Amino acid sequence: MDKDLACRTKRNASYTIQQHKHDCLVIGAGGAGLRAAVGLAEAKFSVALVSKLFPTRSHTIAAQGGMNASIGSMHEDDWRWHFYDTVKGSDWLGDQDSIQYLTMNAPNCVFELENMGMPFSRTKDGKIYQRSFGGGTIKNGKEIAKRTCAVADRTGHALLHTLYGYTTKFKNIDLFSEYFVLDLLVQDEVIVGALALDMDDSSLH
Repeated sequence: MDKDLACRTKRNASYTIQQHKHDCLVIGAGGAGLRAAVGLAEAKFSVALVSKLFPTRSHTIAAQGGMNASIGSMHEDDWRWHFYDTVKGSDWLGDQDSIQYLTMNAPNCVFELENMGMPFSRTKDGKIYQRSFGGGTIKNGKEIAKRTCAVADRTGHALLHTLYGYTTKFKNIDLFSEYFVLDLLVQDEVIVGALALDMDDSSLH
């Protein structure tokens, strides 16, 4: 951090700002933030993971329904049918390149979570159980699909605890729990950090 930037972060001379240096900063430790931190850590970056809540209290925990992926546990399925449903469900307003990427990669994401230890509901023969949910079809709308992978009706709870537990294996993830981000630090139109309040002792970081 250069001197000019350091001066701009010092809001009042009576406050000491503690500085931390990492390769990457992730703000928020819900499902998306935790998975982003894992990906960065696996790529050997040092990560500051900042959350205003302890991670397992993040709002992802309230999600119930499940996640759609064409893994075909219950019947034949294809990412193209999932793609069709998602484009149609967006009233043809969704970005189709993004939807293609999402639907093609959804099965591998589910299997990745399974390998992390997520306790998906199972069929009698041990496959990930899938159920009908929210407009899912096969054969481009001709039949109802069973495509939603879930952990009973506590999918978000299981997802959040699985991801949080998985982050603890990485020594290059530093969790700043109950830190409230007050401002972003910008240098030459690039975000280079953040100013955060430790809600436990009111110190600035």
